[in-house]
Amino acid sequence: MIIQFCGLSGAGKTTLALAVKRLAEKKGIAVEVIDGDKYRKTLCKDLGFSKEDRFENLRRLTKVAAECSKKGMVAIISAIHPYREVRQGLKKLYPGRIKTVFVDCPLQVLMHRDTKGLYKRAFLPDGDPDKLPNLTGVGDTFEKPLNPDLHLHTDLNSIKESSEELLEFILQQKELNGQ
Repeated sequence: MIIQFCGLSGAGKTTLALAVKRLAEKKGIAVEVIDGDKYRKTLCKDLGFSKEDRFENLRRLTKVAAECSKKGMVAIISAIHPYREVRQGLKKLYPGRIKTVFVDCPLQVLMHRDTKGLYKRAFLPDGDPDKLPNLTGVGDTFEKPLNPDLHLHTDLNSIKESSEELLEFILQQKELNGQ
């Protein structure tokens, strides 16, 4: 099984993925977290943030996830995943194997959290050398999924609650697929 997270920076994708990994492994379920930030420093370090580069980044991450999935692991791709077209294209490329989980948190809450300082940089005045002009959801597009397989609200629920909900979803999917 491959789970493609989508959600803005700071919504809790990686924190949630790591929490679910711990919970799942206690139940004997192997989970691999494919963290978009981590892979941008290795496998995807040659890519920028154009739409084409973002698509290629996600294609590579999904290829890694597919290899983990073939070995019986649940692979969680923790990345912003901003474009519906790309999410749907990857689902078609790996039919029946990918589930989309929307890790949702309103922009106002994310701006308050701003764990990486990205939102502060995104709202700097034009011409400021530290300005981040293409932050997804502010200066670049984020297309909310229309029909995610699971919709988590990290502004309303704790990581513990969200990770338990995601684990239950994983268990249901495994049962549906006879695993």
